[in-house]
Order: sequence, then C-alpha cells, then structure tokens
Amino acid sequence: MRLINSLFAAAVVAGAPLASQAAVVQLKVTVENLAPGDSISFAPLRVGFHSGVFDAFNIGDAASAAIVSVAEGGSGAAWFPAFAAVDPGAVTGTVLPDPAGALLPAGSGQQTFTIDTDVNPFFSFAAMVVPSNDFFIGNDAPTAFRLFDGAGHLITNHILQRARDVWDAGSEVFDPTAAAFVGNNDLRADQNSVVAFNFAELAAFNGLVTGAGYNFNSQLAADSEIYRISFQVLPAPVPVPAALPLLLAGVGALGALSRRAKG
Repeated sequence: MRLINSLFAAAVVAGAPLASQAAVVQLKVTVENLAPGDSISFAPLRVGFHSGVFDAFNIGDAASAAIVSVAEGGSGAAWFPAFAAVDPGAVTGTVLPDPAGALLPAGSGQQTFTIDTDVNPFFSFAAMVVPSNDFFIGNDAPTAFRLFDGAGHLITNHILQRARDVWDAGSEVFDPTAAAFVGNNDLRADQNSVVAFNFAELAAFNGLVTGAGYNFNSQLAADSEIYRISFQVLPAPVPVPAALPLLLAGVGALGALSRRAKG
C-alpha cells in the first residue's frame, strides 16, 4: 500500500507543471455573415487578442493608417504592424471565409488560436464592408470586448454587429465607380474626413453588379443583424503524467508479488 501511495504522489507531482498552463487555451473563432441575401459582404476578419492597449481608431478623429488599410482595401498590411508595435505580446491573425474570398451573405468561416488568458484577455477586430469605398466593422475602444475573466473563464461567447455599427473611415470619397466589389478601387480619391457611423449610404450601391456576380440590394435598417463572431474554448487533451508508466509498472509488480505469495 505504501508503494502505491508513493507512486500516486509521484504521478501528481509530475502532472503539476501541466496545471500551471491552465491559462493557455485553444479558442475557436467563428464568423458569420447575417446580412440578407444580395446585401453586404465582408473582407476577411483581422483579429487581435491583447492586453487592452491597442486603439485602432476613434470616432470623430481622422482614421489612422492602420484602420485605413482595412477600410479601403480589406488588408491588415498596416493594422497588424501597428498592433504589434503597441502590444508585442498580442496574438493576431485572420479568420478566412470558407471558401476563401469575400464573406458573402449566409457565409461563414473559422480559425483556432492559442491564447494565454492571463496576458491577452481582450479582443479587437476589423473587416472591410463591401461594396464600399471605406466602410468597415470594428471596435473603437480597445477594452470594449473582454473575452476572459481573471480566472481564465470565457465570459463573452459572441459579438453581434448590426447595420448601425458600420463605420465610415472618412478617408476616401464616396464614388461607386471607385468602390471595392462594384468598381475600380484603384480610382479612389482622398476625402480627409473623420471616422463616423454610416450604413445608410450603402443603399446608393443598389442595382450594381458585385464581384461575386449578384446584383447588390442593401435591404438594411439600423437594427439589421449583419455579422456575428462566436468564441468557443476547445476541450484540452487529458494530460498523461510522466509518472504514469512508473505507476502502472509498480501496480504490475505488486500483482506479481501477490501471486507468488499465494503460490
């Protein structure tokens, strides 16, 4: 019995380092386009899990180069470096639609990220809305969305965006002939305005043929649901303590001794 107790104690000690990693989780992020058929689509979602210090833009201010890269072309080319410069420990990436390309109405996509919930409990996101010249979705305040509490528990399981949440970067002049998804975005012209909410202007694209081949029809009201981001912590694999083989060997040895004693 003493031997068994000792072996169990060894197994517990061997498993202790695994317990210290409890704050690190595998987080599955799923995105869904909830807009009506033939309505808006979205560029791939750029995401960041962080400490709460990266502020990509502010309402009423001129758009930063970071958010302009998202709003005018759907790219994270400036957004990701700006994120890393402010918060080097952040985890950033992209959630791609499936199939790849624009996230069309009724479309979805998902990606899994490894997150240290102690270090990066907050979530930021940005994606271009198309067709548009410079519309996007994203969070103004860096601490607007906290995913994990101090104990590492997931406290936000989804983020819902409505039409009224669509931003206008104010960086590019509204022009359907130069708008992404329905025109030639290389013809864009600077507007030099500020970031503001704006979804009503999307109706001006009605009837135009999109890059996906459908005739655009906004159909949006302020409360229309357009986008959902969902979060799920994946089950962790059951760790096998390093001492488990020793424990099993010891149990086997005791069995052999017992059989000899009976013999």
